[in-house]
Amino acid sequence: MPDKPVQTRADRLSYIQSMLGQLRTMAEAERCDLLTYLIEMAYMEASDAVRGQHSSGGGGKKRDTVA
Repeated sequence: MPDKPVQTRADRLSYIQSMLGQLRTMAEAERCDLLTYLIEMAYMEASDAVRGQHSSGGGGKKRDTVA
């Protein structure tokens, strides 16, 4: 049985970033402005993670929530 290629965190984040870029293009083509914006925010978050500017490990800052 062939070995599975080892996939690093950077590989996974780059893949996510790529998929989000494609989804953003599709949403833009359909003129879904809010969806395009939200996907763009996720794309930017993935880009930051790829560059190592922060981690999403859950141990950092939490987002504000309304109770």
